[in-house]
Amino acid sequence: MSKRAVLLVNLGSPDSTSVPDVRRYLREFLGDERVLDLPAAFRWMLLEGIILRTRPKKSAHAYEEIWTKDGSPLVLTSKRVAQKLASALGPTTPVYLAMRYGSPSVASVIEAMAKNGITEVLLFPQYPHYAMSSWETVVVKVFEQAAKLAPKLKIDSVHPFYADADYIEALYQVSAPYFAQPHDHILFSYHGIPVRHLRKADSSKAHCTLVPDCCTTCSPVHSTCYKAQVLATTRALVRRAAIPAERHSVSFQSRLAGEPWLTPYTDFELKRLPQEGRKRIIVMTPAFVADCLETLEEIAGEGKEDFLAAGGEHFQHVPCLNDQAPYIDFLAGRVRAWLDRASPTATHVRQAAAIAV
Repeated sequence: MSKRAVLLVNLGSPDSTSVPDVRRYLREFLGDERVLDLPAAFRWMLLEGIILRTRPKKSAHAYEEIWTKDGSPLVLTSKRVAQKLASALGPTTPVYLAMRYGSPSVASVIEAMAKNGITEVLLFPQYPHYAMSSWETVVVKVFEQAAKLAPKLKIDSVHPFYADADYIEALYQVSAPYFAQPHDHILFSYHGIPVRHLRKADSSKAHCTLVPDCCTTCSPVHSTCYKAQVLATTRALVRRAAIPAERHSVSFQSRLAGEPWLTPYTDFELKRLPQEGRKRIIVMTPAFVADCLETLEEIAGEGKEDFLAAGGEHFQHVPCLNDQAPYIDFLAGRVRAWLDRASPTATHVRQAAAIAV
């Protein structure tokens, strides 16, 4: 008889804010060939020769700004999500949690599932949008570790849910109280990726950045186009919340130097908007389902400081979905559909594996 479970996977965090722990985490994260997609030798030289010599200390300080007495906000929130989802589903469908980088590792959780007799699992990457450096690397990692540690385990994977009506409704329910506050502008800030990653994910090699208005011109390649998907999320949420076109915009954060990334850049926009008279703004970060370094330190911390220093008067960051009821309801609904074998958002492991670029 099949024994089913759910596996949630998010990004991860260092084990502590110490420089050695942050360096170890960054080595695993930036050593991922889908994050720094360079030839192995060049990736190693860049990572060991430059990045890990300077960045761990700076990143450790950033993590100290958001760290709680119980640890990483991302990990703690993800644990609460897993617990609340398990409570919603009941004891017959256990929920496991892993981190792509750091602890608990994907390998350790797959070993635990195998030990507990799990035969079928719904992999639920905690990324609404496809990117090779987020959704894809999670799925590929789980497949690889399952092949080694639990080869008989049957895995279904939830596809990016960027335009799922229930996900959009969850975003709306969480953000509506903030949108109701007086404001001049709403900025939807998404995690950035290199423009090169967009082109690399375009299987046709004839659409991305080549076709005019490529992100809004219907194409099958949108299934692996991060920018098209974040714009679709924005359109759906703006429509649901009845936000006028002139009162919102999209930007991209967390870039690395050295090559073009998606624009406009969030830090530039936060300095520009006050000069246009947008003195009271709301910033929402829909690429993240749980608050983390990028939302708490980069946006709610540094971003707020930049905006106010540029002449802004009021800055409001909308918390992520986190473990709030609308998100738990969304997750539970998708899992129940899978349990009923009727989910349009899940696909068999072989089909999901084929999408890897």
